Amino acid sequence: MENKKKSHLFSRRRALLQLGFGTGAALLTYLSHKGWLKMTDIQKKSPPLPTLFLGHGSPMNAITSNSITQAFTQLGEKLPPPQAILVISAHWMTKGTWVTSMDKPRTIHDFYGFPKPLYQIEYPAPGAPQLAQELQKKWTSPPLQLDNHHWGLDHGTWSVLKYLYPKAQIPVLQMSIDINQSPLYHYELGQKLQPLREQGVLIIGSGNIVHNLNLISWEENAKPFDWAIEFDHWVKEQTLSKNHQSLIKDYLTLSAGQMSIPTIDHYLPFLTILGASQKTDELYFDVEGFQNASISMRSFRFNPKI
Repeated sequence: MENKKKSHLFSRRRALLQLGFGTGAALLTYLSHKGWLKMTDIQKKSPPLPTLFLGHGSPMNAITSNSITQAFTQLGEKLPPPQAILVISAHWMTKGTWVTSMDKPRTIHDFYGFPKPLYQIEYPAPGAPQLAQELQKKWTSPPLQLDNHHWGLDHGTWSVLKYLYPKAQIPVLQMSIDINQSPLYHYELGQKLQPLREQGVLIIGSGNIVHNLNLISWEENAKPFDWAIEFDHWVKEQTLSKNHQSLIKDYLTLSAGQMSIPTIDHYLPFLTILGASQKTDELYFDVEGFQNASISMRSFRFNPKI
């Protein structure tokens, strides 16, 4: 019976190859969606994926063509196709660590006073409840909690995914930031997520290295503050040097860090992505620069070394 099942699967694969599906992750994704491959089969065969930190900035980037959004579009074209996407967004702060587990996460417009077209954007990506449940089973201390009705995809998630994957066909999970936990906790959270990269899951942190809304300029291309440039450069140098402990512990010992991170919500997704990186990864800065004088749009990826 088992041999017959395998023979049937191989026949399906040959047929799909003849139809032009090719090999690798694209074929595996199709087979899994059709139910012809189990999740465990995909996990064994998927190549390691990069992990990304993206500076999402103002919600207006979601309806604006600029150097940032064009870079996100180009990045999406060069990334290998994932089986699923897990996003840690600065805009979902909770007590405890939560992950969305609904079949169809809603598009959340979590901002006020912006133009009407921004509220009309929908990102109808499917959820990944099975993956959420598998993560919950693996994590017992602290427990991972499932949200199947309250949250969805906030603008920290969909405003970048709409450029990376505009067709919204890839299953998406969003993970929260635990407001009761330390920076070290969120870094170690990334270490727990790291194996997902070899299971076809693209891990994305969405926030901003420098994010001071109290001193924001409403002119998008305003000259950045000196302290913003100083801290953004410091983070770049520490990241290149793989000095993770300094990034976890020392950022507020700098006056530029205190100005750049008045609240920690946009910095924590960066630490999670650091934790999800591997020592052998190659670091690429896909976006460098500022918006509105006090927001760093620095975005980068850790690519697995082939």
